Amino acid sequence: MAGAVLAGALAWWLLGAHSPLRGFDWNLAAAAMARLRWSWLLLSLVMVAASLYGRALRWAVFLKPLKARPSIRNLLSATAIGFAAITLFGRPGELVRPYLIAVKERVPVSSQFAALLLERIFDLLMALLIFGFALTRVHASGTHVGPRLAGVLAVGGRLAAVAGAALLVVLVSLRHFAEPMRRRLVAGLRLLPEALFLRFDKLVNTFMQGVESTRSDGALLPVLMYSVLEWALIAACYECLARSFFGASLSFVDVLVLLGFVAFGAVIQIPGIGGGMQVVSIAVLTELFAVKLEVATAFAMLVWIITFVAVVPVGLGLALKEGLDWHSLRQIGRETSA
Repeated sequence: MAGAVLAGALAWWLLGAHSPLRGFDWNLAAAAMARLRWSWLLLSLVMVAASLYGRALRWAVFLKPLKARPSIRNLLSATAIGFAAITLFGRPGELVRPYLIAVKERVPVSSQFAALLLERIFDLLMALLIFGFALTRVHASGTHVGPRLAGVLAVGGRLAAVAGAALLVVLVSLRHFAEPMRRRLVAGLRLLPEALFLRFDKLVNTFMQGVESTRSDGALLPVLMYSVLEWALIAACYECLARSFFGASLSFVDVLVLLGFVAFGAVIQIPGIGGGMQVVSIAVLTELFAVKLEVATAFAMLVWIITFVAVVPVGLGLALKEGLDWHSLRQIGRETSA
């Protein structure tokens, strides 16, 4: 919610009737791309690959209650294919990954949708921490921002606090009250006809199995550690991209501030062209760090290409190897989101 409001407001600012994109100097943007430092760019790709591997390791923890020894190879393949589907099809593509994991590991699909929910909770909590850090740095530095971005900062801070509290409530509820919640839900479903009740009862039970890892201290600690590792790798990727593009003109703290805002912009992902993350990147770079619009736009597109588009050839290659094509992936996304 906070990311949608933030990215929507910035999209209105940048793409509206008084858009600063009017008179855009494409030669300046091209010149900025031509000065890339390729060693740092290649290192950023290594960070992206490592982050996908980290996600697979974290998902293995979610699978432990259902399968003691899940295949990391299967999880990594499904992760690459799933992220390619997100880039190509937008948010419906998110459901491709849990579906493939369920099929590959022979566990109920609903249990992996629960694992996806857990992953989103932990990722959003980490993103909120970085976003909160970004807000404190902006306020502490006394940086002058335009009235539009100032309004977005104020609203975003409040929404981030509310979202963080809500996520903690959900996580605590799943950890301590999952069984009572399951019993009450099943009791309410008994009003349904027998055949329908049995179907929903199975769905509820398998979904609760998917969140079982939150109830174990032995599982919760690795999930937290992998979440921190995941976002450390993402931050390292952004640092490499900044070094590749800007050299040493942006400090690591500046990069964290940028990442804090972009983490919410990524909530909006338009199939084929991306979405809010580019808009947020451009706004933060131009308003907070006085980067020229053309240079900021080039960097925003570079970030999107490295963090989203780069996985598409790998994901499609793995999908074809497993007998999946464009249409089957799209169909999976549609059916599982219906």
